Amino acid sequence: MDEIPDHLDHGLQIVFIGFNPSIRSGEVGRHYANPRNNFWRILHQSGLTPRLYDASEDGDLLKLGYGFTNIVARPTRGIDDITREEYQEGRELLRSKLEKYRPQVACFVGKGVYTEFSRRTKANWGFQGDVPPKVDGVREFVAPSSSGLVRMPMEEIVGIYRRLAEFTQENDG
Repeated sequence: MDEIPDHLDHGLQIVFIGFNPSIRSGEVGRHYANPRNNFWRILHQSGLTPRLYDASEDGDLLKLGYGFTNIVARPTRGIDDITREEYQEGRELLRSKLEKYRPQVACFVGKGVYTEFSRRTKANWGFQGDVPPKVDGVREFVAPSSSGLVRMPMEEIVGIYRRLAEFTQENDG
């Protein structure tokens, strides 16, 4: 199955970073395409997007200043199918992408994504102001996973993403 292309550019406000694409995302070539994934609803309900987008429109979010990538590009059924070597290579590639494109914020969609990248054992929700970022000038934000398997109430998840929306509104333009 083919990797899903990144949506990256210079001057982005946020790059959303996932673990890796789902099988469904790999089949259709779009980020967060699994119908049980709440990503697009979370973005809209938190105020990050002005309307509810669909995975088929993932490239359109570049116009809003949002990009997409993953720590591992290969689609799998779950994170248990990702090897240690893939994570190691993914950390290096992700750091290179962040250094090249320098978004204002690297938003890790899930604590596990952040801990894999940062090699830290713990993280709080939101901005990681207690440690220096891995890439100078790129603020790190940890958000809950948007997977339908997450047990956290949707209202709480949306509230954490809302902090990111407030940041983008304060720093727009």
